[in-house]
Amino acid sequence: MMEKNRFSGGLKWFLPHEGANNIAYALFTFPSLAAYEEYRVKMALDAECQEAYKLAEETKCILSYERSFMRPVFE
Repeated sequence: MMEKNRFSGGLKWFLPHEGANNIAYALFTFPSLAAYEEYRVKMALDAECQEAYKLAEETKCILSYERSFMRPVFE
């Protein structure tokens, strides 16, 4: 999906350089779970994000969507 960086202070996209070419990663940072939940609500209500999601559904350019939650090693 085309998440908007304006909703998240720390969004970075990563595409393959070597190896599998059908995987992309988006890494986010949020100060709290509440901030993450607020981000999800804003995205769901945003017209540009809705358009991007619709395009992804129509074109089937996203084969799977998986989320993982991690904690920083050093903080």
